[in-house]
Amino acid sequence: MQDTVAVALITSLSTLAAAALTGLVGARSTRRQLAHHLTVARQESAERWATRRDELRRDAYVGFLGACDQAYRQLDRRWLDVGGGEPAPGYDETYAAMRAVDETYNLVLLAGPETVAAAGRVVLTSLTAEYADQRRFGAEPGAADAPLRDRHRERWLAAIEVRTNRRITFVDAVRQVLDPDADGRAGR
Repeated sequence: MQDTVAVALITSLSTLAAAALTGLVGARSTRRQLAHHLTVARQESAERWATRRDELRRDAYVGFLGACDQAYRQLDRRWLDVGGGEPAPGYDETYAAMRAVDETYNLVLLAGPETVAAAGRVVLTSLTAEYADQRRFGAEPGAADAPLRDRHRERWLAAIEVRTNRRITFVDAVRQVLDPDADGRAGR
């Protein structure tokens, strides 16, 4: 009978040891799976955030370029208007367009990065300088006789060139941020 008890005791202990070993292996396997799932979830979250950040940036950049286009149209109108483009009392469409550029530039500042914000600041500064020149030229004696473009042709041509160069610089900075690998794929 003692042999039977010993065999039963050994059998139960070996069964318990096997169960414990199985539980330990299962726990380690589960822990590895959970760690893998956590890593995957973190990567997916980071990718979703990066995608959302890129969308926000793209929207801010497109909004800024759109506001710049509107300001350029208003500045062009002032260059071509006879009378120097002096604003009507109480309302200045060009000033309103310039304010829109300021407001969208704030979004560019928030969206970042600094390289794009700096390029946007240069665009904004050149627009402001052109607007100030137009106001100064419009206040000159005899301003009502001919368009600003005709009276200050060199400055007008220089302003157009500055606009183009500043815009290209901004777009290049944006492209580097939104698609850093674009240089390697040029022409594809």
